[in-house]
Amino acid sequence: MAMPRYYMACLDLTGRSVLVVGGGPVALEKVEGLLAAGADVTVVAPEVVPELADLDLMLDRRTYRTADLAGRFLVVAATSTRAVNQRVFADAEARQLLCNVVDVPDLCSFILPAVHRHEPIAIAISTGGASPALAQYLRDQIAAVVRPEHAELAHRLRALRPWAKAHFATYEERKAYFAGVVAKELGA
Repeated sequence: MAMPRYYMACLDLTGRSVLVVGGGPVALEKVEGLLAAGADVTVVAPEVVPELADLDLMLDRRTYRTADLAGRFLVVAATSTRAVNQRVFADAEARQLLCNVVDVPDLCSFILPAVHRHEPIAIAISTGGASPALAQYLRDQIAAVVRPEHAELAHRLRALRPWAKAHFATYEERKAYFAGVVAKELGA
C-alpha cells in the first residue's frame, strides 16, 4: 500500500474550537500544542491526568459522544481504546472534519509533524506517519541551525512586506527582492 502524500500547511487555530478525546499524557501533549496555537480546546475523557485540569480549557469528564463534534474545526483522538478512536474518526469523516488519531496514521485526515518554534519561525518535519522518532530526531538536528538573528530577521521581513507590495508590482519581483535581502543579511 502506498503511503499518502500529505499537503503541508500551517493552520491558524486562534479562537477555533478543537476537541481532544482522551485525557492521558499523550492528550496533554497535544492539548499543550493546540493551546499554544490559540485554539479553544475542549477535552472529553472520563479520567484525566492532573496537569490537564490546570490548563485553560473546557473539560468534560465523561465518555465521548458523537454530538461532541458539533461546531468543531478539528478533532484529535488520543485514547488507548481502538474502538473509541475508530468511532471518533468515523464520526469526523461523516462530518468532513479534520481528524488526527494519535499514532494511527490510517485513522487520520491530517497528521502532526515534529515542530520546533523560535518566535515567528516554526520548523516542522514529517515522515508521513512512518516514524515520529525519526521526525523528532531530524527536527532537533535542523532546529540547532536556527539562531536568534533568524527570528530578528523574520520580524524585519514581516515589517517590509507592506512596503514591498506597494513598490513591486508582481509576486516574482517581491520574491526576488526578499531572496536578495535574506542572502545579503545571512551571507548566503
